[in-house]
Amino acid sequence: MAKNILLTGGTGFIGQHLTDLLIENGFSVSVLSRSDRKNTSSVTYYKWDLTQNYINEEAILKADCIIHLAGEGIVEKRWTEKRKKDILESRTKPIDLIFSILKKNNKILDAFVSASAVGIYGAYTNETICEETTQPANDFLGITCQEWEKAVDKINSLGIRTVKVRTGIVLGKDEGFLKKIVPSFKSGLGVILGTGKQYIPWIHIADLCEIYLKAVVTNEMHGPYNACITDDTTNASLSKTLANLFGYKIWLPKAPAFILKIVLGEMSAAVLEGQRVSSEKIQKTGFVFQFTDLERALASCLT
Repeated sequence: MAKNILLTGGTGFIGQHLTDLLIENGFSVSVLSRSDRKNTSSVTYYKWDLTQNYINEEAILKADCIIHLAGEGIVEKRWTEKRKKDILESRTKPIDLIFSILKKNNKILDAFVSASAVGIYGAYTNETICEETTQPANDFLGITCQEWEKAVDKINSLGIRTVKVRTGIVLGKDEGFLKKIVPSFKSGLGVILGTGKQYIPWIHIADLCEIYLKAVVTNEMHGPYNACITDDTTNASLSKTLANLFGYKIWLPKAPAFILKIVLGEMSAAVLEGQRVSSEKIQKTGFVFQFTDLERALASCLT
């Protein structure tokens, strides 16, 4: 019988791509969903409701491995205190519920693989190349990621192998990060944000899904892994490359940082700052990125 992988956040951008890859590799897939969905020949849906602290326990008990992708979008809304609480709890609360079910039923998984983010290193721009051992930051993103990963450590305390995938900006066709910025670039109105010198650690959706698959099947993998390309991509270089792919050079002036801070508030740090991040640890597992060239990666998402 095929091993079962349970996904939280399985109906989202990353989850849908990962579901396809898991099925292609012979796994059965279950997905926790807030809405009622009909099962398909390849995916079984189970109900969960975090507002009621409810997860259908059958989904947990059936699973051989759980991949946790769920979480409110970081840049979807202005960071009010309530929004920041929602961002954090949407990541940690599901893990706490899963932990309680696993513990109550003495259920041991093959692995628990959780999303995390390179935001753990903070919204700062400098020349440091952050590794998994780099000290976490004390800003909102850094603290959120630390609490997220601490919740994962509770699963590890049950004797379950855990992997934390610290993800950068994910590039995918008509989805995620590019869905927000492509329309303006396509219309010839692309701009550089702030100084443009802020680094953008990026990864193609195909490579990210392959990392999750490797985390599931590789028993030697445990702990945090950076999931992004180690290069010198900045907001300026990404913007210029994207404009070039649409056949023009950026002609509009840079979007002033002070304007973005007024409009976005504290959330502006997520677009005005960024660090370089090392992918050495994941590559040492034998993982080979399919997309390492930014222009090629972007082009694949535009066709």
